[in-house]
Amino acid sequence: MEIEKGAGKLAKTLRVMILDKPGYLGKLTSAIGMQGSSIGDIRLLRMGLTHNTREMTIYVDNDEQMEEILDNLAKVEGIIVEDVIDLVHQLHEGGKIAMKGTRPLNTIGDIRKIYTPGVATICRDIQKRPELAYKYTAIPNQVAIVTNGTAILGLGDIGAVAGMPVMEGKAALFDRLVGVSGIPILIESKDPAVIIETVKNIAPTFGAIKLEDIAAPECFEIEDVLDRILDIPVMHDDQHGTAVVVLAALLNATKFSGLMLGKSAIGVIGLGAAGMGISKLLLSYGVKKVIGTDLQESARERLNAAGGEAGTLLDVMAGANVVIATTGCPGLIKPEMVKKGQVILALSNPNPEITPEDAAAAGAAFAADGKSVNNALGFPGIFRGALNVRARVINNKMKIAAAKAIAACAEEGELVPSILNDEVHQKVAEAVERAALESGVIKPWE
Repeated sequence: MEIEKGAGKLAKTLRVMILDKPGYLGKLTSAIGMQGSSIGDIRLLRMGLTHNTREMTIYVDNDEQMEEILDNLAKVEGIIVEDVIDLVHQLHEGGKIAMKGTRPLNTIGDIRKIYTPGVATICRDIQKRPELAYKYTAIPNQVAIVTNGTAILGLGDIGAVAGMPVMEGKAALFDRLVGVSGIPILIESKDPAVIIETVKNIAPTFGAIKLEDIAAPECFEIEDVLDRILDIPVMHDDQHGTAVVVLAALLNATKFSGLMLGKSAIGVIGLGAAGMGISKLLLSYGVKKVIGTDLQESARERLNAAGGEAGTLLDVMAGANVVIATTGCPGLIKPEMVKKGQVILALSNPNPEITPEDAAAAGAAFAADGKSVNNALGFPGIFRGALNVRARVINNKMKIAAAKAIAACAEEGELVPSILNDEVHQKVAEAVERAALESGVIKPWE
């Protein structure tokens, strides 16, 4: 799968004055390239009598490399660095989402219709027939994105407020990809009972609940209880969104390598939220043998209870045809552990348990990392489909249907399709709708 240029790197923009003579732009690009940085867009801002001012996007590994580049540019004749702009920070200023009205408000008459006195009629209608809230309000298109910030992607327990940029990002993806209104809900508590009670009390505002970046093992209890007590879909994306995209990737990866997924022994290294979600979905799909390992005995016990087989890291590497790693431990899988012909998905970001290049050199038939497997391929369409048919839950049949739809959208040579392929999310939603109808988990419209 083609990876976006600069993926995993820091994007910076240099605003530079360059002497307006032949060769000086070349001196600038050469000086940057000598420090190992990639160059993106170059834009001319203004032309002066002696100097031109340009903005240049560059990709660096870290801030130390950026400082080395600036030190080097200071020595280049005819080059003056005016400013360094951090594109990521700039993009996040003011937040990435907003709630906006969808009806025109140009006259007093407009206001009287959408607010008082006209709105009272709608309120009374809903009071008499609560189901009308699904016709006259935004509730059926709203998803709560709930976190307590204990397992923010790649960062760990940083707190709910620090995790808000991630929740905003999920909301932005919901809006862009499937037209769903995702609303972040930050809960500053590690107590499952507090989170469960909070979500239960706010649930009437939403058509579905998306749990996000809540650490294991608390996430399992929180999801199980909410799924039982609420009549709207609840899905912990770290578990099930990841599992859906991993299953999609495996459907294609095993095809590329000549393996049959259902008859393969699957190894899962790391049995936290993602690892357990993957293990359970693979067992539901029909995989006969899932071997897993984790440092925590309780995690190994959960896998045994789910129908898998717990073992050591070496047991997994020796006994599995397909290995999936979700540990967050770079370099955990050594090349000498790789068995010839294995499929290896080392999914920890930004640094995988083994690089695809090293895995392939060690004999893997196919290898990929977390940059190629992103759960944003799954959750938008899954929720869109569930909302469309008013599903009460998101079950394994719906998840498997989503995975198959994702896999089918991949072009030749791709592990999974691009996140920005709009057709993927439409196909996933349609597949989820059909699976929900077939499995009888929808609420009838009155």
